Amino acid sequence: MSLSLSLSVLLMTLTGGIGCGCQWPEGKVLLMLAERKEKLKTALRDADPGVRVAAAEALDRLEATQEMGQILAALKGESRGDRVKALYALERINRQEVYPPLLATLNDPDPDLRGVALQVLGKKANPKTLGNVVRHLKDPHPAVRVHAVDALGNFFEPKLVPYLVALFTEGDDALVSSAAQSLGRLGFVEAEAPLLGLLQDSRAGVRRAAVEALGRLGG
Repeated sequence: MSLSLSLSVLLMTLTGGIGCGCQWPEGKVLLMLAERKEKLKTALRDADPGVRVAAAEALDRLEATQEMGQILAALKGESRGDRVKALYALERINRQEVYPPLLATLNDPDPDLRGVALQVLGKKANPKTLGNVVRHLKDPHPAVRVHAVDALGNFFEPKLVPYLVALFTEGDDALVSSAAQSLGRLGFVEAEAPLLGLLQDSRAGVRRAAVEALGRLGG
């Protein structure tokens, strides 16, 4: 277990909340967590099946919290590669605590990090983050805009149709194709007429994306 675990996250695990006013030495926190994990592992062999299930769930929560601490530490580090890995690691953690660091990364000056954060937010498709993703349709970096468009294809929201259709006039082939593909994944029939219009586009890749999207629209 890394000694770089976030103390604030660990304290939340120990106390069940934030703001208890407790000041625990980090070494003691780590020792208490290790002891708790051992007790829970023992409970996995309890005679009662309900206790075994509860112990397994408790272990999952505890390990996810510990992993969050390591991820948050990596996100604050100097290594760009470690930060990218940490962002991707947030995708597999189903906790509300993953969203603040993901949203904070959307303001990072590194476009690659913004792009990865958008990919992860798109996979999670939490409706509360939709506005944050939409704002990056105007990101100054072309690749980040494409990632934002691709992410929006995972949010089942009819109001996204005009935002994506508006991108059809852009000169960036990848952006227009991604917008068409996202409209196809959303499946709203309101996108049919604009997609049909793309069939006359001079760019073969755009026409292909439009054809594929039309095949996915609902009836």
